[in-house]
Amino acid sequence: MARISGVKVGGLAFLAVISLVALTLKEVNAKMVTKTVEYKQDGTVMQGFLAYDDALTGKAPGVLVVPEWWGLNDFAKDIAKKLVGLGYVALAADMYGGGYVTTNREEAAKLAAIREDPPLLRARAAAALKTLAAEPRVDPQRLAAIGFCFGGTTVLQLAYSGADLAGVVSFHGGLPPASAEDVKQIKAAILVLHGADDTHVPMTDVNAFIEALRRGKLDWQMVCFSNAVHGYMNPANGDNPASGVAYDAKAAQRSWQYMQDFFQEIFAGKGSD
Repeated sequence: MARISGVKVGGLAFLAVISLVALTLKEVNAKMVTKTVEYKQDGTVMQGFLAYDDALTGKAPGVLVVPEWWGLNDFAKDIAKKLVGLGYVALAADMYGGGYVTTNREEAAKLAAIREDPPLLRARAAAALKTLAAEPRVDPQRLAAIGFCFGGTTVLQLAYSGADLAGVVSFHGGLPPASAEDVKQIKAAILVLHGADDTHVPMTDVNAFIEALRRGKLDWQMVCFSNAVHGYMNPANGDNPASGVAYDAKAAQRSWQYMQDFFQEIFAGKGSD
C-alpha cells in the first residue's frame, strides 16, 4: 500500500490518484496557441485564424470553421477555440480576403453574394481546408468542416465538391440542393442542424435538399429544434425570435452536443492519434 501526503492509498485508488496528477500536469503544461495564417486562393490573400493546443502529442483531427456572412469575426474565432478544448485543431476560414470583417448588414449581404457563385465559394473553402490539412499537428485523414448561416451553406458546397472530408456540419445554414453530379462526388457524412421556425429557409428548400440526398442514398442527418429561428447559435443575435434571427440557448447546447457525437462517430477508427 502506497502513502501520498501522509494518506494510505491502495489498489485502484492509487491508480486514480496517479491519473489525476497526470491530468493536472497536462492541464498545467497545455497552452492554446492562436495565430493568423496566410494562404491564397487564385491570387487573393486570405488570412485564417488557426487554433491548437501545443501540448498535443501525435496528430489530431482538423476542423474547418466557416463563419457567418459577417466574415472572420470573434464568434468564429471563439468557436475555433472551443474546438481546441475538445481535442481538435481548428482553422476559422477567411472567405473574403484579408481577414475582412463587417458589422454592416448591407455590406455583409453584398460580400456573401459569392454563395451565388458555387465554384468560387467551393474554391475559397477548399483553399482553407488545404491549409488546415497541411498543418503538422493535423491528421489529414480526419478532417471535418462546420459552418454557421452563410458558413453552413459553404460547408455543404464544399462537401458537394467531393472534398476529402469525413463529415460536415451546417448550423442554421442555407440548404442548396445537391445536383445529380454533386451527389456522385460527395464523400462526407452530412449533419444539418436547423431551427424548426427558421423563416430564412423555406420548406421548399428543405424538401429539395432532403430529396437530393435521399436519391443519392448518402449518409446524412437533419435535426430540427423546436421554437428556434435563424442564427440560434450566436448570443449576439439577441433573444427575440419574432425578429427572425435570435439566439436560443437550448437549441445551441443541443446542437453542440450533436456535433460532438457526430465527430466521435466519423473520426472513429480513422487515421492515427
